Amino acid sequence: MRNYLKQIGTILWKDLLVEFRTRERLITMGAFVVLVAILFNYATDWVRVSPEDIASGLVWMTIMFAGLLGVGRTFHLEAEDGAFQGILLSPVPKDAIFLAKALANFVFLYIVALLVVAVFMFFFGLEVSRNFGMLAIVIGLGVLAFVALGTLFTAVSTGTRMGDTLLPVLIFPLLAPVVIYGTGATSQFLAGRPLTEAEGSIKMLAAIALMAFFLGSLLFRFVVED
Repeated sequence: MRNYLKQIGTILWKDLLVEFRTRERLITMGAFVVLVAILFNYATDWVRVSPEDIASGLVWMTIMFAGLLGVGRTFHLEAEDGAFQGILLSPVPKDAIFLAKALANFVFLYIVALLVVAVFMFFFGLEVSRNFGMLAIVIGLGVLAFVALGTLFTAVSTGTRMGDTLLPVLIFPLLAPVVIYGTGATSQFLAGRPLTEAEGSIKMLAAIALMAFFLGSLLFRFVVED
């Protein structure tokens, strides 16, 4: 078990080190988030629409689209250098590779997701300080589910001619429950509702995240071997 966790930690640390040195994905996703928030800010008629009514949906859709930009490049560097085949031929279990890649994606996307909340707070004048802790947990659970599915289907799309073009087609139908329950819980917290009103959505997000990681670690072996 200790060796297994060490293998996950080694791959995870490698991915984090490479990204924080280049900041390629973080800069791309961060710039996208800011531009989207600016466009939504100027495209919305605030006389007719209240920010709290639409903010939760916009936050989650921005997280999903920004996440695609980052998760879609999960295996990009390894594929370019041919290093990914070397990782697959190593004695490291395939599920350990999946977990390390998914956790690295989680770190990157969670940072961006918190940036999304901050940017929409600034442009839309949202007040989330009272429920920020619970909102951070909701977003974290949604991001966990997203990266588990995204990492698995990125491995599928990387080996095809369509590449990144195929990824949204594969993943968006499966992300519908994440967006539904994530938006529901987020809207409750933005409206200042108590935790009990969002408890059902939070439990569903946790269940989806656990199921996504379990199925992803189970199926990743068959995806990369094909």
